[in-house]
Amino acid sequence: MPRSVDLVFPRRERVEDRRKELSQRKLLDEYFDHGTLLAVSRLVSQGMFDVVDHPIAAGKEGGVFRASRGSELRALKIYRISNTTFRHLPPYAVEELRREASARNFGGLIFAWTRREHTILGRLADAGVRVPRPYGHFRNVLVMEFVGDAHGAAPRLKDTPVDDPADLYEQLVREFGRMVRTAKLVHADLSPYNTLYHDGQVVIIDVAQAIPADHPNARRLLERDLGNFARFLGRLGHEVTVEEFLAAVGGETVGSPAPEG
Repeated sequence: MPRSVDLVFPRRERVEDRRKELSQRKLLDEYFDHGTLLAVSRLVSQGMFDVVDHPIAAGKEGGVFRASRGSELRALKIYRISNTTFRHLPPYAVEELRREASARNFGGLIFAWTRREHTILGRLADAGVRVPRPYGHFRNVLVMEFVGDAHGAAPRLKDTPVDDPADLYEQLVREFGRMVRTAKLVHADLSPYNTLYHDGQVVIIDVAQAIPADHPNARRLLERDLGNFARFLGRLGHEVTVEEFLAAVGGETVGSPAPEG
């Protein structure tokens, strides 16, 4: 019996390893077209990182990969250059991009979007909001802080057990407060799906669609963001209303009041 176990499990492990390798190779082929490879080469020559290690996450709009710079880990966010990237963006975000590139120039729009995310990450980080610190960008590739450790990337908040929901609420109040009052921004698409949880701390990601706190839609979108977390906290046993949340983060004067009805 021991001999048969020894024969079977190594084979299964080899098959799984091969399957994982093929899956990662497919992702690499999908994201690293000629233009992206040139952008990666440019960033390597600038000392942003030395080597791309492996994929972390993949989506329709883009993917995130782990990279290494000596012993330091970094993250690469690579946007696909296609019109599908913008199908789920709100009109106000697309309008911002069209000021920098033609609506038909998908490459130019993607490059502007990448630059926008780099800029907003820096603005939030300078305001003390816990986000991945941006290091640089070129074309459709953004280099930023890797959130995680040698064992893997930090999970999304929605996938993480939370032992102290009251503490999580206080963290969210702090991060939203700094975002709104110090950085003068509203994320506009924030939820436990695009919030990481690392070493017991929340980390906000995917910030390119953020808008100024004085934007006419800012109040409505802030309330929507807060509502996402209020429902999440409620499922964890920590009840808070959107109105209470809004007052706690100092967002009552943000933008214009949401229309009635």
